[in-house]
Amino acid sequence: MVLRPGGASRARPRTGLNGVLFVRHATSAGMRDARFPADPAADASGLARAWALAGSLPDGDAWSSPARAARETCAALGLDARTEAALAEADHGRWAGVRYAQVARDEPDALASWLADPHAVPHGGESRAAFAARVAAWLGTGPSGIAVCDAGVIRAALGHALGIAVPAADRIDVAPLSTTRLTAARDGWRVAHVNRKVLD
Repeated sequence: MVLRPGGASRARPRTGLNGVLFVRHATSAGMRDARFPADPAADASGLARAWALAGSLPDGDAWSSPARAARETCAALGLDARTEAALAEADHGRWAGVRYAQVARDEPDALASWLADPHAVPHGGESRAAFAARVAAWLGTGPSGIAVCDAGVIRAALGHALGIAVPAADRIDVAPLSTTRLTAARDGWRVAHVNRKVLD
């Protein structure tokens, strides 16, 4: 059962899941301000949308990124999720929480290097290549269930499943509270759907 604000409850019909259903966490102020990911809280409107989504998710294990917005989204969805470090968004070092536009204005060469070379770490954090390898390693453990995280993790998972380079995977749009599903096959992961809107 999922408890709604005010004490009302709702049954959660859940049907089972084979593979990983990724859910991008609810919106935050950082998303709206176009900042490099840090650790902001989910906003009220995003969590309200997550509440409306709660009964529609399939059954299975659940994992959350360590990010505050992801954990809050799991709570709103009614998921008893385990925190999984491998699902953390990339560490953007000194750029974390800074607006993209500010980095483009103040450090254009560093940003260009970061965009062109997946191994570059001009911000002093984690390279995009290392981040993608971390997500791929988690998929290599054969998880099956729901993973609530930010867009970068979902793009990295899709890149791994499709065998495409990091810059190409970064072109995939992933909307807040959209779902992306990977299913396991003998030859690796297959993409069942991408960026599916559950609520308008």
